[in-house]
Amino acid sequence: MHVIVVGLSHKTAPVEIREKLAVPESRLREALSRLCAYPGVREGLLLSTCNRVEVYAVVEELETGYGRVQEFLADTHLSLSSEHLTPHLYWHAGDRAIGHLFRVASSLDSMIVGESQILGQIKDAFEVALTHKASGLLLNKI
Repeated sequence: MHVIVVGLSHKTAPVEIREKLAVPESRLREALSRLCAYPGVREGLLLSTCNRVEVYAVVEELETGYGRVQEFLADTHLSLSSEHLTPHLYWHAGDRAIGHLFRVASSLDSMIVGESQILGQIKDAFEVALTHKASGLLLNKI
């Protein structure tokens, strides 16, 4: 099993792309259910803010897992093709994925370094994933 993150942020994508991928709170449960239904995706957490959309997932195989999460993101907004989305995405696995989460949580990756909202947004995203049984043994340890 591998922990991965696939996402985009204010550093990699214009606001128009970020707005298209944003998942409102009212649709998070449905989005997490769709994510975890992809073959090979075992756990998932969806962080959707005004400046980033990131999927943290536990996948069976790295390459297949990246592809499934990218497919999930493209499917989130049907007018955004995978070809238009891919240039804006970043992805990390293992320690790099966890390190990325820590940089995001500490706001080192924020538009305004030191802002305090992101940690609460991550906690909220984790709570939603936990409540809807999308996170499991590996994501819960992080």
